[in-house]
Amino acid sequence: MTSPTERPHRRRDALTARPASGAVGAGDVGMLLLRLAVGLIMAGHGAQKLFGLFGGPGLEATGKGFAAMGYEPGAFFAALTGISELLGGLGLAAGLLTPLAAAAVIGVMMNAMSVAPQLSLWPAGPPAFAYPMLLAVAALTIAAVGPGRLSLDTFFPWRDGGWVPMAFALLLGGLGAALVLAL
Repeated sequence: MTSPTERPHRRRDALTARPASGAVGAGDVGMLLLRLAVGLIMAGHGAQKLFGLFGGPGLEATGKGFAAMGYEPGAFFAALTGISELLGGLGLAAGLLTPLAAAAVIGVMMNAMSVAPQLSLWPAGPPAFAYPMLLAVAALTIAAVGPGRLSLDTFFPWRDGGWVPMAFALLLGGLGAALVLAL
């Protein structure tokens, strides 16, 4: 019998135990799913802008749309956005250079939030602010938590996230967004 000050040894089964060091756990699988969802959505948006894939308008029409919003030259900013979305999204999905990929997504989504026609979290029409905000926060979360063991960053120090990768992604994304808005 154990005394009240001693804790009895409890057997931990495979469903509740944390994985052994180096083993893949539920958190790694969950992060993979989040990275794939956010990354592939962003890459798809970039492919729409650049190549007209997935029913997108392509670079020429996207450039005209950017020019109409005041981004001159429109084709340059459309290409910059498309490349940032495509490469940032693929980087997040693969877990490759995750803080940099997150910064690309954050920067683009900050700009999307700034030009949203309706700066409301719950607009009456299509989501104008909530969608880019959610994608930016998801990218920042991936940088903060790290891409996990199921990533191409598995051997890099930012695999497990932290304040430095999070701050890097937020600051670089914010600076990129501010530079584009200033131009």
